[in-house]
Amino acid sequence: MDVFEAIRRRRSIRKYHRKNLDWNTIIRLLEAARLAPSAKNLQPWKFIVVSDQELKDKLVKACYNQKFIADASIVIVGIGDAELSPRRYQTDVTIALEHIVLEATELGLGTCWIGAFKEDEVKELLKIPDKYRVVALLTIGYPAESPPPRPRKKLKEIVYHNVYGVELR
Repeated sequence: MDVFEAIRRRRSIRKYHRKNLDWNTIIRLLEAARLAPSAKNLQPWKFIVVSDQELKDKLVKACYNQKFIADASIVIVGIGDAELSPRRYQTDVTIALEHIVLEATELGLGTCWIGAFKEDEVKELLKIPDKYRVVALLTIGYPAESPPPRPRKKLKEIVYHNVYGVELR
């Protein structure tokens, strides 16, 4: 599958088969993140791979009771070093996480971005040091659903040429 096809096929999956991922697959996903670009190549990211069922169950509560989190094979928590890169860590971690999403799609796995969470609870559960900020969580696993594509705006609604308001020709 090429990159554009992975982009086209990606869906937010909220139903998973309870099946473990093998470590080679997990390492491949993390390698995709490691290769992501970052401002000044600071690579201000760390990733926590949560596979423990009890921890995933606790993350449900920390993520406003999004119950599907507990059913995912793993949850990857992307954290940024706010001291190393105070103005860019969020963007850099987000790019790295999206690399994981695209690689997971290529491997036939489902993912879902989790942006609604109580950071203090996630940090406490996972023993994350103060200098790090939780940027997002990704559920990853074998999809138990195949949702249709969501509607997208047309290019002419979101793109301008040279300056705002001038239609791309």
